[in-house]
Amino acid sequence: MVADSGEAIFIGQAKPGGEPQTLNLRRANRHGLIAGATGTGKTITLQGLAESFSRQGVPVFLADVKGDLAGMAMAGSPDGKLHEPFTSRTRDIGYDDYAYADNPVVFWDLFGEQGHPVRTTISEMGPLLLSRLLQLNDTQAGVLEIAFRAADDEGLLLLNLADLQSLLLWASANRKELSGRYGNVSTASVGAIQRALLQLEAQGGARFFGEPALEIADLMQIDAQGRGQVNILSADRLMQSPQLYSTFLLWLLSELFEALPEVGDPDKPKLVFFFDEAHLLFDDAPKVLLDKVELVVRLIRSKGVGVYFVTQNPVDIPHSVAGQLGNRIQHALRAFTPRDKKAIRAAAETFRENPELDVETAISELKVGEALVSTLMADGAPSIVERTLIKPPRSRAGPLTAKERAIIRSISPFGEKYDKEVDRESCAEVLAAKAQDAAETADAVARQGLDDVRKQPRRTSSIWEKAGKAAIGAAASSAGGMLGRKLAGKTSRASPGKSAASAAAGSVGTELEKLVGIPGLGRFARGLLGGLMR
Repeated sequence: MVADSGEAIFIGQAKPGGEPQTLNLRRANRHGLIAGATGTGKTITLQGLAESFSRQGVPVFLADVKGDLAGMAMAGSPDGKLHEPFTSRTRDIGYDDYAYADNPVVFWDLFGEQGHPVRTTISEMGPLLLSRLLQLNDTQAGVLEIAFRAADDEGLLLLNLADLQSLLLWASANRKELSGRYGNVSTASVGAIQRALLQLEAQGGARFFGEPALEIADLMQIDAQGRGQVNILSADRLMQSPQLYSTFLLWLLSELFEALPEVGDPDKPKLVFFFDEAHLLFDDAPKVLLDKVELVVRLIRSKGVGVYFVTQNPVDIPHSVAGQLGNRIQHALRAFTPRDKKAIRAAAETFRENPELDVETAISELKVGEALVSTLMADGAPSIVERTLIKPPRSRAGPLTAKERAIIRSISPFGEKYDKEVDRESCAEVLAAKAQDAAETADAVARQGLDDVRKQPRRTSSIWEKAGKAAIGAAASSAGGMLGRKLAGKTSRASPGKSAASAAAGSVGTELEKLVGIPGLGRFARGLLGGLMR
């Protein structure tokens, strides 16, 4: 009898009566690769692995590129068209523990249509990833970096695309001053960035930026039965914008890396991340971005996160990244072109040699549902590659109906938190208010004279008035968040008082730097006042 255990996940059987092929949970955070031509069974393999991780209490994140992974939310059925081949396979490999079962699925969608909206802020995305998303050249990327630095120095919140568009208009109008402080800011570069933003907005990318931003902890939940949450990103529409798809997944990896603590080598991963259509991450990527991917993949292992790339051709993965993928499942490749032959040869050379198996020949002869498997053993060494019959999934292998998806979404614990967008005062509103104040003041001077206008009350708030408003807003937001989490039975380390103090200190620090004109004073004041006011 073969089955998942508390130490390993069952992948399949080498052959009827052969050795079971497993994935050691202690080595599952050493990353992996699932490769093979279209129609060879990669999706079924991915689905079976994700189910097993969930049953072992490991949360999973995966992208549903074709819509057929959504069926993981429902148990398989004897009435399904794959029932007979699945049950036949279980008999062939001695999978006696097999029974249909559902999974604790939560649906996400950057566009908010087939799942809860996934959002981040412009500031959290940062200029490096935004430059890739907008496909900027080096000069344009440099101008975007300057805009971000100026926004930070001016205390301007960048939450959504409207904020970034307003910031660029302001940067263009003040390009001489900015060029003197940070470096050259040309109208041509600003214009190119603005045009790229228009294209992104036309693709629906504006929905990705805003609040409430996704909290990483919400992807790492365990249900009452001890199963890890299966997070499925609805990506069928997203794949029409491959730059947005790949940039989002890279951002998510980066957020995981920054947010999670070091755990070394845990008994099982804290989260497993499946990156389907992985070639999109590396296509035309600049070296600085490839370096970032390599760094994140190399170091995120110690955070307890396993990253599994899913792609058609193993040569799609750069050598610097592929060398870190310890667990490999290779489905069939077809040698129709010289590049195909090269890929087969390259794939064969990555496996630990099996004297009884001609790996290069086997790769082109594998049937649907078969794969060459080699995983890291308990001592960290790769296992000898074996030709393996892959186990079938327990859940439905296919899409959901619209009604089924709506029901699953309706019982999700995250609807109230993410489904409604929040639009608070940020860069766009602040710059619009400043422009309106300036216009009204100029009009008043023209009509009444400068001396009379000087006697009138200030149009803009003093720094202490701004600090008070910032503190009240932050305290209310933090208190509301605490109340919501308590009602949901969750704990929170948020403090309304500390949030208010931080917001007030930040506001005062920014205004002091503007008044005094000493670069860096704002950061110093924010730190000093923040400590005194808490």
